[in-house]
Order: sequence, then C-alpha cells, then structure tokens
Amino acid sequence: MKTMVTSILFRAGEGGYSVHRIPTLLAMARGVVLASIEARRGLGGDWDRNDILWRRSTDGGRTFGEPKILAAASSYGPGPVSNLVLIDDPAAGCVHGLFCHNYASVFHMKSLDEGVSFSTPREITAAGEELRRAYPWKVIAVGPGHGLRLSDGRLIVPLWMSDGSGTEFGPGKLGHRPSVVAGLYSDDGGESWQAADIMARHGQTVPYRSGAATIVNPSETIPLELSDGRVLFNIRSESAPHKRLVSVSPDGASGWSEPRFDEELLEPVCMASIVRARPSGAVVFVNPDNLEHAFGDPTRVGCDRKRLTAKLSADDGKTWTHARLLEEGPSSYSDLAALPDDGLLCLYEAGGSGPAGDDRHVTLARFDVAWIQGGTGCKSSV
Repeated sequence: MKTMVTSILFRAGEGGYSVHRIPTLLAMARGVVLASIEARRGLGGDWDRNDILWRRSTDGGRTFGEPKILAAASSYGPGPVSNLVLIDDPAAGCVHGLFCHNYASVFHMKSLDEGVSFSTPREITAAGEELRRAYPWKVIAVGPGHGLRLSDGRLIVPLWMSDGSGTEFGPGKLGHRPSVVAGLYSDDGGESWQAADIMARHGQTVPYRSGAATIVNPSETIPLELSDGRVLFNIRSESAPHKRLVSVSPDGASGWSEPRFDEELLEPVCMASIVRARPSGAVVFVNPDNLEHAFGDPTRVGCDRKRLTAKLSADDGKTWTHARLLEEGPSSYSDLAALPDDGLLCLYEAGGSGPAGDDRHVTLARFDVAWIQGGTGCKSSV
C-alpha cells in the first residue's frame, strides 16, 4: 500500500453526544471489523453519563454500519460505562468484551455471531477483589483497547486501579491517581476470571540509565504476545523520563519482570496501542510521538497530544527501525488491529484543539507494514 487512507467514523455532536472518545478496534476473519468508542455527554469527561457505541464492518473496515449502543449507562445506575476491551477468540467461535461501570465494577459479555449481537453482560468484579490484599483499590478499570488471546488459549486483559485519593476530578469523584497496573486472565474461554499480579506501582523505583527513576501513576496498558510465548505489557505513566514502561511475564499472570523504560518510545502521558502484523510478525506501536508543550502550560505533566506516529519493530520491540506519521496535528488515544497481508487499521482520536486533541472526531486509518517502512528511522533524540 503506497498511501494511508482515512475516514471519520464518529463525529462530536452526533447522536446527542458532545464527544466521542476511547477507541477500541478488533479485526476478525472474513473481513469483520468492530470499531467502538465511549459516547460522552455533558463536557465529555471521564465521569459523565457515558455510553459505549460500536459500528460493524464486513469488508475489512472499508465501510461500516450505523452506530449502535453496546452498553448504556442508564442500564447500570449512576456513573459511566467505559473502557471497552475486545478479544477475538476464534477457537471458541466468539468475541469477548469487557468493560467497566462507574470505575467500580467490571463486566464480561460475548458475541457468538462476530459482533452482530452480544450476550447480557455479567459482573466479574470479584476477580479483582483478590487484588485488594495487595492494593486497597477503590477505582478499577480494564484496558482500554483490545485484549489478547495467547497461543495456548489464555485470555489476557490489562487492568489499572487507584485508591481514589486523587483530587483531579473535584469534589464527590474518586481520583484516578495514584495508581497501579495488574491484569485479568481466563483459562476457560471467559467463563471465569482471575487476577494477574501487580507489575507496576506508583512510587516504585526502577533502574534508569546510570541511576534510578520513580514510576508515577502507571495506568492504561496494552498487551503483546512475544514470539517465544511470553507476554509484554506496554504501560502509560506520568514518570519523569517520559518514556513508555514495559514489563514481561512468562504467562501474562505472574513472574513479571521489573518495569523498564523503553528509550525509543516517548510518553506524552497518553493511551497507546501495539499489535503484531500478520503474516510478517512485525510489531507496530502507535502513540503521539511528542514531548512539546506548545498548547499550554509547560509545567503540566502531560505533553501535547499530537503527531500520532506508527513505529515498526522486527525484533519483538527490542528496537524500533521505522516510523511514519499518521496525524500531524492534535491526535490522542488509538487502537490498532491487524488485517491479513500485513494490513493494519488504526482507530484514533483527532481534530481537536488544546492539549488533549481529542474533542472533535474519531478517525479510522488503513495502511500496511510496507507503508511504515517507507517512513524514516525512529531513534528518539529526546
């Protein structure tokens, strides 16, 4: 593919929603693609009465049906529904979906018809209760973005939690900081779920360059199965190095390595995405590749969310050899999906103004590995 092709799937203001955010994307066999977002009312904040919408494609993401409500906040009581995670499970003939309500409960549902319909969600918050022995969480959230089905059939969903003591959302709302990262997994096709160990904690000190650095508020995490079957978590944080955190487990549940900062992946403090292309096996990573503060206060922790960039690795993320710009201007959260013949889809927030860059529309980009290879080298000089 010589060019990247884009189309807008969700526009701010449509359907009575002020903002569409938090993309989730899944590509299945026979050309079925599911694209989902949080449809936000009010000012579009995390705690508004948000619903989850999705659109379905049967031609590899070229065209989509009309948006439908996948989960409505009104069905669950006060608070939003949010943070959808989708996992394709072709061996079981189903798609798994996990999401949260009010940042306090986790639900699981499944589709047996490639996303035409989903089962009634059932609560699985009890799986996270066992983590209270290690961390007194009051806020819990999966993903967001796609989850992972390992080669042995295990289902993996990253999870972040907070004790709620942060004050960033104002009176009456639990904070999302400080935070830790763990996970959920299932070995029986989603019938039951267990908690994976915590692998990154706020305040944890880890080696960095010739000294050490402190992990600050690790949160939204993306998973990848490595070529040898191990599981890598690529983690957002607010840590001073402004590099992505990574940790590796032999099974996605325990034995996590000490988190380290990836020198080649910048962290503006934003969700990112990672996926393995097929059939080449190349690893593709996407996030806003930027540490500037042109949009506002240079003292704030988060940098401008712009310059959404795809980076390519041929060695399981040890090194990143090529980069290609997807969106020059404001651009934020994203999720990747792999198509056959090394094709890729990326669903991302764009078109906004200000540091978030996420308040106008959600765009779908189609490109492939060869298109990224036509870009530049991507060694970070920051």
